[in-house]
Amino acid sequence: MSTLTADAFSAVVFAVILCGSLLATYVVLFLLQRVMSGFPGGIPAAVLRRLREPVLLMVPAATVLAALPLARFGADSEGFLYHGALLLLIASIGWTGMRLFDAWRDSLMLHHRVDTADNLRARQVITQVTLLRRVALVLVVITTISTMLMTFPEVRAIGATLFASAGVAGLLLGLAARPVFTNVLAGLQVALTEPIRIDDVVVVEGEWGWIEEIRTTYVIVRIWDQRRLMLPLSYFIEKPFQNWTRRTSDLLATVMLYVDYGAPVQELREHFHSILKESQLWDGKAWAFQVSDATAQSLQLRALMSVANSGDAWDLRCVVRERLIDYMQKNCPQYLPKTRLMVQASDPPSMPGAPP
Repeated sequence: MSTLTADAFSAVVFAVILCGSLLATYVVLFLLQRVMSGFPGGIPAAVLRRLREPVLLMVPAATVLAALPLARFGADSEGFLYHGALLLLIASIGWTGMRLFDAWRDSLMLHHRVDTADNLRARQVITQVTLLRRVALVLVVITTISTMLMTFPEVRAIGATLFASAGVAGLLLGLAARPVFTNVLAGLQVALTEPIRIDDVVVVEGEWGWIEEIRTTYVIVRIWDQRRLMLPLSYFIEKPFQNWTRRTSDLLATVMLYVDYGAPVQELREHFHSILKESQLWDGKAWAFQVSDATAQSLQLRALMSVANSGDAWDLRCVVRERLIDYMQKNCPQYLPKTRLMVQASDPPSMPGAPP
């Protein structure tokens, strides 16, 4: 009975200590949040906001480990509490590591906004941080779970037994998980070499769209008609594709016209320039109107103009094509492409007995 009373008393004391440490941690975090909210930029407050939950888990676990030797629990109760607190402490440390990475990502995103006109550097930073976070998340989760499992004596014994056959098991596991590891390593290569970035305009598998998301093992491409194309990360390392915004977002858009040989090229060139000057889609950097080819049936005219981004390129191409064709239909329809046929008269066949 005295042992039960001692255990009950120790449990009450422990509950009071845990509640006190939890309340003190909450008060300290609240006061720090109020103080750091006045700092310019909002980065300290964002970091503290990310760390609140793992710290509220870490402090009670550390309190239990520190106060447990002073308690008068039985051996079984003490072992159970010690193991549980140790598992919570390991989990909270892993959680804190990921929240610190998230806080670093938040601070970078505050200084690199993608909702601006010149967002190349912002897209580079966000792409790298996103990929590195996914890889770090996998490593932290594996390390945390492995560390927690190693606190069980049974698991350590199984690990020692399986260590002898680790070569064969590792080979089989490597063969089975080869696609996963290939894409994870491809993610690291994408983060370092940057063949693609978030919001890049690409042409892949014959489809034109934007890089919407870059996950741990695959990429989501948003097609222009709102479809989604899923591709493994290794695709962008091993296969060719077009990236229209690799260095800058501005592009050169072209429109091809086919006209008759008699078409007034200079007149069409002047009208094309007037179309550009009237349009807000043209950025004013460059333009050209040239005869790019001549076939047996028609001339090929190329209208070239510079634009700020891929969306403006598509819209301006449609406008220029439509207005040039409309101009020719109204002013020189005879010079639209046509097929020529030559009919040559021949002598009528002679009839028998007819005079020469």
